[in-house]
Amino acid sequence: MPDPTPPPPRPPFLPRFLRLPRPFAHRWRFGVSRADESPIGHQSTSEPTTTDQSVPGGAGLAGVSDRGTASGTRRRVVGVAGGTRRRVVGVAGAGCAVVSLALQAVTAAMGESAAVPGLGPATVLPPWDAAAGPDSVTVTVLLAVAVLFGIVAVALGLVAVASGARPSPRLVAVAGLAAVAVLVVVPPLGSADHLSYVAYGRIALAGDDPYTEAPGTWRDGRDPVAGAVQPPWREEPSVYGPVATAAQAAVAAVGDGSLRRTVWGLQLLVGVCFLLTAFALDRIARTTGPGTPGADEGGADEGGAEEGRTGGGRAGQGDGGPDPSGTARARVAVLWTVNPLLLGQLVLGAHLDAVAVAVATVAVALLRRSPLAAGVLVGVAAGVKAPYALVGLAICWALRGLPRREALAVAGRGLAGAALVLVPAHLWSGWHTYDQAGRARRFVSFATPWRLLVDRLDPVFGADAVRSAIGPAAVLVMVGIAVLLSRRLARVTFAGSARDPVPAAAARAWLVLALAWVLAAPYALPWYDAILWAPLVLAAGTGTAGWVLLDAAVLTRLGVLALAYLPGRVVSLAPEVEAVTLGFRREVAPWLVLAAALTVLGWARQRSRGARPQPRGSRPRPQGSPPSPAR
Repeated sequence: MPDPTPPPPRPPFLPRFLRLPRPFAHRWRFGVSRADESPIGHQSTSEPTTTDQSVPGGAGLAGVSDRGTASGTRRRVVGVAGGTRRRVVGVAGAGCAVVSLALQAVTAAMGESAAVPGLGPATVLPPWDAAAGPDSVTVTVLLAVAVLFGIVAVALGLVAVASGARPSPRLVAVAGLAAVAVLVVVPPLGSADHLSYVAYGRIALAGDDPYTEAPGTWRDGRDPVAGAVQPPWREEPSVYGPVATAAQAAVAAVGDGSLRRTVWGLQLLVGVCFLLTAFALDRIARTTGPGTPGADEGGADEGGAEEGRTGGGRAGQGDGGPDPSGTARARVAVLWTVNPLLLGQLVLGAHLDAVAVAVATVAVALLRRSPLAAGVLVGVAAGVKAPYALVGLAICWALRGLPRREALAVAGRGLAGAALVLVPAHLWSGWHTYDQAGRARRFVSFATPWRLLVDRLDPVFGADAVRSAIGPAAVLVMVGIAVLLSRRLARVTFAGSARDPVPAAAARAWLVLALAWVLAAPYALPWYDAILWAPLVLAAGTGTAGWVLLDAAVLTRLGVLALAYLPGRVVSLAPEVEAVTLGFRREVAPWLVLAAALTVLGWARQRSRGARPQPRGSRPRPQGSPPSPAR
C-alpha cells in the first residue's frame, strides 16, 4: 500500500547565498506578474482559480482566471516581446542622442572653423577648445551626421513612448544636466549670433544706444567684444527687445571686456533657461491626471465648448490615451530635456530664444496661482523677442472659459504685470527700439517656401514690390492656419488639464498661434522653432497615434532647417561645401519645409473634418448602453 505521506520538498539547485532575493528575482522575470503569472516557458499545472471578478468581454468562464491556460501564456509571451522591443527602441534612441550630442560637442571643441567663430586667446575659464582649425568639409560632415542622428533619436524616443516606455525622471534629469554641462564649456557653433548678443550688451553697458550704434563702427571697431562681430552683422544695430538688451548688458558686465568670458556668461544663462523650461514642463506634466480626452477645457470653438464643460468622451479614448501623466513626462524628456536637436540649436548655439521660451513656459504654469507674476514673465518674454507676445494673446484667449468677472480680474492683473516690465523697458530703450526689426521684416530666408515664390516673382514685379506684399500675405496665411488648427486642437486634452483647465487652454492657444506663426513666417531659422516645441510638449502630453503626423512634421521641419544652415557661417568654405550646402538650402529645403507645413495642414483638416461636435447640452451615451429607438 503506498505511503500517503508526501515526499519532502526537493532542495534548491543553488545554495541560499547564491540565490537572488525575491524582489530582484521577480524583476528579472521580464514583466511576468508576481501575483498571478508563472514564469515564461513554464506552464502552470495548477487548476484554474476562481476570482470574484468577471472576465471582460465575456471571454472564457465568468469568475475563472486564465492563469494556467494557453491563452494566458501567449498573452505573457506577447507582453514580454513587446517590452523587449520597447527597451531596444528606447536604448537605440538614447544611443543616437548620445552620438548626436558627442559629435556636436567635438566639432565645437576643435575650435575656430566654418561652424565656430573664434573667441580670441584661451583663458583658464571656459569655453575651452583645442584650436585644431578643422576644415569646412570635416565640420560640415560631422554636423550633418549629428543632425541625422538627432532626428533618429527623437523619432525612436517617440516610438518608444508610444509603445509604453517610461524613462526614469531622475535619469532624464541627470542626462539633461550632463548634456547642458558639456555644451556650455565648449565654444558656441552654428552661427555668429552670440557675438552680436554680447556686442549689443557691451554697447548698452557703456551707456550708448545699441539700436543706433553698429558694432563694427562703435569705438572705431577696436573694442575686444563689439569688434568681434562677424559680417554681415557688423553694420547692423540690434533687432532685439529691451529686456534682451538688459540681459546682454548684464552678461557683458560679468565678462568685463573679455570676449571669451562674456560669451561663457551668455552660455550659462542660456543653459540655465533651457533646464528651467524642462523643469517647468515636467512639473506641468506631473500634475496631468486622467482627464476627459476629446474635451476642451475652456477655450474651445463652437461645437466643442459645450462638450468641454459637460466632459464628453470617455477617459482613455481619443487623443487623450491611457496613462496621461506618465506619457506626458516621457514626452517632455524626449521632446525637450534630452532632445539633441534643441540642445544643439539653443544651448550649443547660445541663442536668446531659450530665455524667451523659459519665461513664457513658467508664465503659463503660474497663470492661476499668480496672474501678476505670469504677466511679468510674459512681458519679459515679449521684451526678449517680440513674437513671444503671442503667449500673452494665448493667455487672454484662454480666459474665455472663466466667469466674466474672474476673467477680467485675472486679465487685469496679468496686463499690469506685463506693463510693469514693458513700459519702463521701452522708456529706457526708446521708441525707436523696433525700427531695425521693422526693416528686417522684409527679409525672406532661403529655406522657407516663400523663397520659391519670391525667386519667381522678383524678375517680374521687382524685389521691392514683392517684399512689400509678402508681409500682408504672410499675415493672412497665419490667420487661416490658426483658424484651421484651432478647430482640430479644440478637442485635445492638454497636460495639466485635470487640475486646472485654464493653463491647459492657454497652452492650446499658444500651440495654435506658434504653429501658425512658424509655418507662415517668411524668415525662419532653426532656433526660431523653440516657440513651437514647448507648447507641443504640453499639447501632446497625452498624445497617442493621433499625434504621429504632427510630431513627424514638426521634427522634419526642425531637422531640415538644421541641415539647411550647416555649417553655420558662410566663411572659409571649400567650393564643394558651398555648392552642396547652398544648393540644399535654396533648392531642396524649401520644398521639404513646404511638405512639412502641408502635412500639418492636412492633419488638421482631416481630423477636424472627421470629428463632429455633439449638439449643445447632449450627454455622451455610456459604453454598452443600447441605442435609442428610432422614432
